[in-house]
Amino acid sequence: MYKKNSRSSYGGGFNSFERMEPREAPVEVGKQYDVKIEDIAKQGDGIARVNGFVIFVPGTQINDELKIEIKAVKRNFAFGEAV
Repeated sequence: MYKKNSRSSYGGGFNSFERMEPREAPVEVGKQYDVKIEDIAKQGDGIARVNGFVIFVPGTQINDELKIEIKAVKRNFAFGEAV
């Protein structure tokens, strides 16, 4: 019947979750990239992407094609500036 210390067939407890490794950003601070602004964020910054990685670029509009320099890189996004 019921075994002591057994686990149910679903769940598995806290340790059953795989630890997700943070992916490495495809951009680096100080490097320049040619991008196209694809969208505008709620705060008004342009949004560009490099290999799917989001970069916020202030003072830009949708469809702008420009060279940017990366100023800061966070876990899931970066900030760039038009060169």
